Amino acid sequence: MRGKTEHLDLCGVKCPLNWARAKVRLEYLDQGDQLALVIDDPKGRRDIPRAAEAEGYAIVEIAQAAASHISQQWRIVIEK
Repeated sequence: MRGKTEHLDLCGVKCPLNWARAKVRLEYLDQGDQLALVIDDPKGRRDIPRAAEAEGYAIVEIAQAAASHISQQWRIVIEK
């Protein structure tokens, strides 16, 4: 049985601050819960999954999300 899913919009937050904010939120989740991030920083798209796995979290999904004419967005789902 999967736990709950928290959502965190980190658009406009640059790396490494976006990972720092996600990590703080993950610390408050229970084992099996998921954190769904929306980011628009290309460096975060590359670095957040690496950092999460290095901390022992599982990456459930990385997908391109809605894009505006200004920037691309990605959805990253991390399971604790």
